Amino acid sequence: MRAINDRMARGWLRIGTRFLPFADAATEGLPLSRLLRLSLFQVSVGMATVLMIGTLNRVMIVELGVGAWLVAVAVALPMMFAPFRTIIGFRSDHHVSALGWRRVPYIWMGTMLQFGGLAIMPFALILLSGDTQGPEWVGHVAAALAFLLVGAGLQTTQTAGLALATDLAPESARPRVVALMYVMLLVGMVGSGLVFGILLHDFSQIRLIQVIQGAAAVTMVLNVIALWKQEARDPSRNRNAERPEFKASFMSFASQPRARRFLAAIGLGTAAFNMQDIIIEPYGGEVLHLSVSQTTSLTAILAGGSFVAYGLAARALGRGVDPYRLAGYGVACGLPAFALVMFSGPAGSPLIFQLGAALIGFGSGLFAVGTLIAAMALDENSGNGLALGAWGAVQALAVGLSMSAGGILSDVIGGLAAKGRLGPALVDPWSGYNAVYQIEIILLFATLIVIGPLARHARSTKTATKPQFGLAGLRS
Repeated sequence: MRAINDRMARGWLRIGTRFLPFADAATEGLPLSRLLRLSLFQVSVGMATVLMIGTLNRVMIVELGVGAWLVAVAVALPMMFAPFRTIIGFRSDHHVSALGWRRVPYIWMGTMLQFGGLAIMPFALILLSGDTQGPEWVGHVAAALAFLLVGAGLQTTQTAGLALATDLAPESARPRVVALMYVMLLVGMVGSGLVFGILLHDFSQIRLIQVIQGAAAVTMVLNVIALWKQEARDPSRNRNAERPEFKASFMSFASQPRARRFLAAIGLGTAAFNMQDIIIEPYGGEVLHLSVSQTTSLTAILAGGSFVAYGLAARALGRGVDPYRLAGYGVACGLPAFALVMFSGPAGSPLIFQLGAALIGFGSGLFAVGTLIAAMALDENSGNGLALGAWGAVQALAVGLSMSAGGILSDVIGGLAAKGRLGPALVDPWSGYNAVYQIEIILLFATLIVIGPLARHARSTKTATKPQFGLAGLRS
């Protein structure tokens, strides 16, 4: 009997290593199939982002009759969790697990938060719309909790997921890993936006519940597939493991001569490119009189510009261009982009407007990829999670604050201009919008000033390796 039990135990061990989820992953090589699988967490992040900022934004205001200010507050709530990305990244660097994992527990925790938030969100929105006999405050609290859970989940998942991708990829392959992660994020955003639009064409509250809870299930499936056998278990990490203090580690990171300048550049550049997110479609509709379908296509135009940016970045980094310099090129592309958008209104040219939107996507793509690659190599004294968490925290905060500021400034300045308080020359409907675009151009110049020394003093060892970048490099 003991012999039979021993054989059964050995059999289960072999089955566990081979078939069970999250078993030990191979540590040599990073083939395309594994990269594609790992990048699925970005698809779920893109889907949740589009659902909150795009689809539900319109459904809550138009179909459910929720006040616009409540919608703005709900959409902004996930940004409250952004500062914690630095702590999440740091803790995933030094996490002690009985199974020997560091990143997997945090990605799994983020997945559960996303799933929970999406599961309760449709019912919370129905309560928020007033279609109930219960007290009104219950709907407010439930909706706030749902949006906060989804925001915390996607930011936790993305921070730990990017750190895991950095751990798995050798330094020479990290640029092409970043390319794939960004491509899959765009695929998730564009694809889910189209699917949500089709499914909610004949809107009903039951259909809304089905769509959002279906998104919750898809999130769980995608993230489980992404995690399957990715991070190798290493119980030796737990032996005499001492977790350093976060404050000391962050101060050490921030004391690096390039770190603070780098984070300032991220904040300025991200704000410059994202302040227009709220107003670009209203600009096309109100100023250029574009149809709903034409303004909706701007998402595809912006994404297309980013795709082109990845392809050209492949050649640039293949020739040894420094990531900081690449980000600077993206900022420089934003200058004519916003100028074209500004001139399209007085010129009455949708073509100029669409060309400017494509250049915005192109410039923001170069900037985002360049800064993320730089962040992967910035933290020399500890794990990758701290630097990537700081990058994500600054970026998320800049996105939230700049989008809110863009909408507020556009309304305030546009209202003053319409009443003639800014002079007869600024009574035109594009005055409020163009004021925001002018501020974005100023922010782009400030970003160039901050990021310039980083590119000028780039270490020669980074440029001499000439890493492959982009989709073409994924074949190796």
